Amino acid sequence: MQINISGHHLDITDSIRESVTHKFSKVKNHYPHIDSLSVILTVERHEQKVEAQTQYLGAAVSVHASNEDLYAAISGSAKKLEAALAHRKGSVKSNLHSKPTIGDPAAVDLEE
Repeated sequence: MQINISGHHLDITDSIRESVTHKFSKVKNHYPHIDSLSVILTVERHEQKVEAQTQYLGAAVSVHASNEDLYAAISGSAKKLEAALAHRKGSVKSNLHSKPTIGDPAAVDLEE
């Protein structure tokens, strides 16, 4: 998985890059179909923001996290991304199951 890291009002140091790579590599292990991930780190007064965006199963998945500590914001965004991907995976899987229709004789027998 390719991770693109960019920073607004922030220089990306080796430790920040290592932290982002470490946290989001866990997401890659659970969802190997993800090819690329874009992570934007923003520093504002008294707040550090992390935004992560990717494509998964035909839809864009984006999460935001903020905290006073940059590393905590990175960790929070990784957890949120994993939860969003699990939600997307569940919604795609639910559409694969066959649902009974109103005129289905098997569904009528169950109601009686």
